[in-house]
Amino acid sequence: METLTSAATSGTSVTKADRRVIKKVAVLGSGVMGSRIALHCANIGLEVTLLDIVPFDLKEEEKSNPKLRNRLVNDALAFALKTNPSPVYNKKVVNRVKTGNFDDNMNLIADADWVIEVVVERLDIKKLVFEKVEKFRKPGTLITSNTSGIPIHLMTEGRSEDFRRHFCGTHFFNPPRYLRLLEIIPTPETDQEVVNFLMNYGDRFLGKTTVLCKDTPAFIANRIGVASIMALFHLVEQMDLTVEEVDKLTGPVLGRPKSATFRTCDVVGLDTLVHVANGLRDNCPNDEKHALFTLPSYVSKMVENKWIGTKAGQGFFKQVKDGGKKQILALNLKTLEYEPSVKVDFPTLKAAKPVEDLRKRTKVLYAGTDKAGEFYRNIFHGNFAYCSNRIPEISDETYRIDQALCTGFGWELGPFETWDALGVAEVTKNMEASGNKPAQWVYDMLAAGFTSFYKTENGKRLFYDIPSKSYKVIPGTESLINLDNIRKTNKVWGNSGTTLFDIGDGVLNLEFHTKMNSIGGEVIEGINKAITIAETEGWKGLVIGNQGANFSAGANVAMIFMLAVEQEWDELYFAIKTFQDTVMRVRYSSIPVVVAPHGMTLGGGCELVLHADKVVAAAESYIGLVEFGIGVIPAGGGTKEYILRASDDYTADGLLVDVLKNRYLGIGMAKVSTSASEAFELGILKQGRDIVVINKDRQIAEAKKAVLELTEGYVKPVQRTDIKVLGRAALGMFYAGANSMFSGGYISEHDKKISEKLGTVMCGGDLSAATEVSEQYLLELERQAFLSLCGEKKTLERMQSLLTSGKILRN
Repeated sequence: METLTSAATSGTSVTKADRRVIKKVAVLGSGVMGSRIALHCANIGLEVTLLDIVPFDLKEEEKSNPKLRNRLVNDALAFALKTNPSPVYNKKVVNRVKTGNFDDNMNLIADADWVIEVVVERLDIKKLVFEKVEKFRKPGTLITSNTSGIPIHLMTEGRSEDFRRHFCGTHFFNPPRYLRLLEIIPTPETDQEVVNFLMNYGDRFLGKTTVLCKDTPAFIANRIGVASIMALFHLVEQMDLTVEEVDKLTGPVLGRPKSATFRTCDVVGLDTLVHVANGLRDNCPNDEKHALFTLPSYVSKMVENKWIGTKAGQGFFKQVKDGGKKQILALNLKTLEYEPSVKVDFPTLKAAKPVEDLRKRTKVLYAGTDKAGEFYRNIFHGNFAYCSNRIPEISDETYRIDQALCTGFGWELGPFETWDALGVAEVTKNMEASGNKPAQWVYDMLAAGFTSFYKTENGKRLFYDIPSKSYKVIPGTESLINLDNIRKTNKVWGNSGTTLFDIGDGVLNLEFHTKMNSIGGEVIEGINKAITIAETEGWKGLVIGNQGANFSAGANVAMIFMLAVEQEWDELYFAIKTFQDTVMRVRYSSIPVVVAPHGMTLGGGCELVLHADKVVAAAESYIGLVEFGIGVIPAGGGTKEYILRASDDYTADGLLVDVLKNRYLGIGMAKVSTSASEAFELGILKQGRDIVVINKDRQIAEAKKAVLELTEGYVKPVQRTDIKVLGRAALGMFYAGANSMFSGGYISEHDKKISEKLGTVMCGGDLSAATEVSEQYLLELERQAFLSLCGEKKTLERMQSLLTSGKILRN
């Protein structure tokens, strides 16, 4: 894959930090975090050395066996590779990881540019490891600790000056591939160059939101996050709430992960949470909410019973089998007995459900007049006051706290962003009335006439800087393009499903904002209108990208289902052709079109990717043609494009069958890449043309840069008429394969029918000999096959299943 690896931008000065290059990393400790940090470093192309201890239980005759001496590290790495979700972009990255042990192989760190310590959370053991490191580490090598709570400055006692100057904390969050927070914690002796470098490197190369933290207990994210959870543990008792009620109230409706609170505790492990809480209780005696860190009796009893979550088989929830069916039981916090989960229903939740905008929905939740509303006011008031009082203790700025909670705990809005959404002045009055008075600096801010913690100006997001009593641009965001920041000022055109923005330097960006960014009439209109405006009004090019949860879940299945049920075949034919014409226009417009996929990029979303001049994909892009699952074949140019690429890839007639077969299986098995890297292997992204951006925040800016690069000497492409298809020479193979799979019970009769339709299209139809055809010829075959399958009862059943239950039906 071609990855964005250059941090340089034109016109910027080069600092000492910019000149430091990381090629090799040594990770010391191969536990859950160590193995996964190592694999994420391998994900981005680094050479990695992963070391751990020699097993204690080796027999005398085993102690000279290198394989057995490395058993712990090798077993840990193998286990990590089997976990789901996968810690790697593709299985090949493990080839970049070399394993060894502390006794025999510590010399391997001599050529490492960065050494990351991830051993057990005991200061004495960490110090022993660092003593060994100093014997082999070359001067100037970065050395960091992934500790989640041990004071960073204590670890450097007895170390050399060079070691201390190049040492700091780098706290990754689990799982490192997916959670974007990286806390950077320097000591007073850490060189500023080292801090600057790690802040920049974590952002641009590791894909992280790097948050500078003070060396205080639990740093930022865990200090606030665990305090919030502990406050909630106590509030549950005070308000007589159930675990199901709390998880319903603190999940997606609040812009938090689906696992909400108690399910998250089960996944993370209650023992881990309690460990951090006990550490905060012991190390933060002057915290005004010190009592929060005392465990409620039910939590203490759960730990005593070893009901610590998923790894123990039970926690706040427990899965059992009842008559062969799985059932989820919830813990009754009063009786400490497991009971069947019950449905949660609050009027406030009903009122909030139709409100899509999270900021507006949060106001509805806060204003609720029932028990749910009271709950929200309690947690907001307490959390806001606690966060305001942590400044300047754990951070000098509000935005660092918000960044840490959003990227470490998966909150869509941080505490100060939520406070802004509710109205700072009004909520502050309510907080004071409820006994949750915020810090004095909040009153000073309001008295000075500043009514929010953030504001947007000239397309940039600004934060309220407490010392200067003024707004400043959030550092590190100067070169980013955030569509929310230009929504009110840079709109060029829009309809109900799309918005076209001017993103500067003569480049446009088309954003989708339908449900799941599905592609229907309004999105198709938006794409065509955007290209027309770009072509006729002198724009240099177009980016198709958005900053929602997913790029696009594909075509609007509900619309297709409705037209098929009502047998509106002419209208359905026209809708398919219109989408085909649209993706072809993306490919054959007179201006360059760059597509920027991220997250789910399925069906029609994938077809847009396949027809782009260039793709700038986020590393976490899950791209594929999945139409087979609803009983049809791709008909937005996807099948045509797979045939075209197969034709381009073959070198002899005999090989074309094999290449075509792989493309056929890609559609028939609805293969979806598990990363942008794997999308290259599946032939969705093109080597040498498309690139991957590790940090999604930089994606739109990089896509704009790609448009400007393409603009130089851009020539409108010509539609292809030289696509080689094999006709009957390959058709028999596809039919025989489908029949064999059906006979073996691997696919249903309807799957067999879809497979045969797909095979017919991919062979160019029932042609007597191999020949060359045009793209338009193949698009017509796509349409006819799609329409034919939409007339099948079993296809309609599949569509209905997806629409009503969200599940793929195999009928």
